[in-house]
Amino acid sequence: MPYLLALDQGTTSSRSIIFGSDGRLLASAQQEFTQHYPKAGFVEHNADEIWQSQLATARQAINRAGLQASDIIGIGITNQRETTVIWDRMTGKPVHRAIVWQDRRTAYLCATLKSSGHEPTIRSRTGLVLDPYFSATKIRWLLDHVDGLRSRAEQGDVCFGTIDTWLMYNLSGGQSHVTDVSNASRTLLFNIHTMQWDDDLLHLFEVPRAMLPEVVPSAGTLASTDPGLFGESISISGVAGDQQAALFGQACFESGMAKNTYGTGSFVVMNTGQKSVTGDGVLTTIGWQIADQPPDYALEASIFITGAAVQWLRDGLKLIRTSAEIEDLAASVADNGGVYFVPALTGLGAPHWDPNARGVIIGLTRGTTAAHLARATIEAMAYQTRDGIEAMQSASGIELKELRVDGGATVNDALLQFQADMLRTTVIRPAITEITALGAAYLAAVGAGALSIEDVSRQWQVDRIFEQSMDETRRATLYRNWQRAVERAGHWTTDE
Repeated sequence: MPYLLALDQGTTSSRSIIFGSDGRLLASAQQEFTQHYPKAGFVEHNADEIWQSQLATARQAINRAGLQASDIIGIGITNQRETTVIWDRMTGKPVHRAIVWQDRRTAYLCATLKSSGHEPTIRSRTGLVLDPYFSATKIRWLLDHVDGLRSRAEQGDVCFGTIDTWLMYNLSGGQSHVTDVSNASRTLLFNIHTMQWDDDLLHLFEVPRAMLPEVVPSAGTLASTDPGLFGESISISGVAGDQQAALFGQACFESGMAKNTYGTGSFVVMNTGQKSVTGDGVLTTIGWQIADQPPDYALEASIFITGAAVQWLRDGLKLIRTSAEIEDLAASVADNGGVYFVPALTGLGAPHWDPNARGVIIGLTRGTTAAHLARATIEAMAYQTRDGIEAMQSASGIELKELRVDGGATVNDALLQFQADMLRTTVIRPAITEITALGAAYLAAVGAGALSIEDVSRQWQVDRIFEQSMDETRRATLYRNWQRAVERAGHWTTDE
């Protein structure tokens, strides 16, 4: 059987997983790395530490599977998106720690550009909103704050890359400076309609073209590893940002198919086919591109706080000792008792995009218990997902066919049943939980010619299906009260 190596480079750890071409997981390895918070709102990573941790776990996974490099037909890479690295082209050494997607240091620059009226142009070309989340203002900050970096960038002496680019550069021994279309589409510099770096955007953000990587498809012959790393060269044949890889791993290949990853936050992504759609409150992004075929586009709703709200109940309020306890606690009451929790602990993401929103718990009475708050926390995950899905349907005119789910919270059957009820659609939990890494592996398999899209669809397996069963009157009342609670959470602070 052909084997695939998936490199899953996340925000807090690097993982490597060996899959068979049938989607079966053979071996894995994981290594955490250091988080740096030099100032309030600043989040950084050591790019060299990321590379070394990813290389170490790749070697461990290959060894644990009992394989040689010659057994592996392709490497698939999936990565934390938007995180920005700049390194010296000759030495391969980073000029500064990587600025992480969570970093907010460029909020002032985004506000300035927005007040100057640039956001409509940016949105029409990139599908994104003007926010520090994305890469362009991070690049600009580094060029403005690292001595001599701008002149070196203009001369082509340094390279910019998101984490996929950084990994491929090191895996190839410095021979490949490339990024795939899905990661390029998260930079604010890439025109998702022309499929090229956009000169007007480069000028606006003051980013020299000479430092940018070549943009390549998500699946195909993209790069090759240095033979010294694994004993012989391995083809890198699949790359996608983490949320796009999860969409691919969930086999959401038709327009209207969507997935939600329930993690610290949640990311709802809907395939819109070979048609880019722009809508209020949701982002337009490139899902993937297979070789020289037209790209698949997607709509994305980024929800800031879902699983993190459970962590807050555990660590902040001490209502539970472990996150797993929330399911039994919530199930101990028949309903939410009129309690709603809007977990805007770091503002509200899609479709509201309100950084000044703050968390609200409303509907409290003398009869309210910890169980009601636990239930309200679980329900908030489903309400926020519905907010994002409704914005997508409104923007695209495409009706949701079904929601495929992954992430840690999907072990909670009550959550998934409530999600199906809120959406009035089928919610499906897959048999394989490592969906993001599996998506990278499947992209590599398609890029290497070992599988087709149809093969991936056939291999995708169901663990459990949740069908909606709630009375429509109750459903409408619950969601209307949620919307009232969100209104009260909005625009709470005025000094940010």
